[in-house]
Amino acid sequence: MKLGKWDARIRRANELACSHPFASEGLRFYERLARSQKSLYAEIQAKSGEAREKRLCGSLRREFDVFVLLPRFAPFVSALEEIAPPPLARAAHELRLQASRWQEILRKFWEQSAVSASLQPAEQLVSWLFLQPYAEYLADHSEWGPRDGMSSTCPRCGSKPQVGVLRPEGDGGKRSLICSLCATEWDYGRIACAACGEEDPRKLALYSANEFGYMRVEACESCRRYVKTVDLTKNGNAVPLVDELAMIPLDLWAAEHGYEKIHPNLLGV
Repeated sequence: MKLGKWDARIRRANELACSHPFASEGLRFYERLARSQKSLYAEIQAKSGEAREKRLCGSLRREFDVFVLLPRFAPFVSALEEIAPPPLARAAHELRLQASRWQEILRKFWEQSAVSASLQPAEQLVSWLFLQPYAEYLADHSEWGPRDGMSSTCPRCGSKPQVGVLRPEGDGGKRSLICSLCATEWDYGRIACAACGEEDPRKLALYSANEFGYMRVEACESCRRYVKTVDLTKNGNAVPLVDELAMIPLDLWAAEHGYEKIHPNLLGV
């Protein structure tokens, strides 16, 4: 069972909501969402099994089990309608009434054609939240073949990173990125833009605030993109995907300086 990671996310969201009042509303929403995603993950696992299948790197999106996904979409959207902030709740309500389009919407998002297929932003967001547990299930229950080189996108599903991580290694930290869809973590160069791969230190900017000393903005002057990175050598209790949601002031700093996030989080920042 891989459900422990969901419990860790839920606990961390609750902790941060108590200690960071400015982010509590979003974190309380995420806490409830993570409970729904945990239940969905468990249902998918119960239906599809716990066996690990051999898959080639980059092939995760070739899987799309409509018979597992569609029966679970309506309950998930109904739950989202109850727990989400008003704009997302309204979008979930509208989507719940369009059952004839569910398979089309989910498949188009999964195949990374959401923009070209003119899916509405709300449809993309709901699809993303619903398909995250499915993508994580596939990533967790696969034996992956080797991958070549360093990539700024997920080696398993091709999605952009949500957050960076520094993990203790030797006398310093080893850098990795975490996928915005399947939560895969992969090694990435310590000095390189997580969007375009720029390696010139003069074009790579770092920003951190004293009150959030274990997290920083890593920005690139070449592509004007940024990612937030959690330094686990400074705070081993952090859960990167959750702590990223809480550090809104760092996103505000990045926006004020003209940087665009590589991938928005579920709160839209």
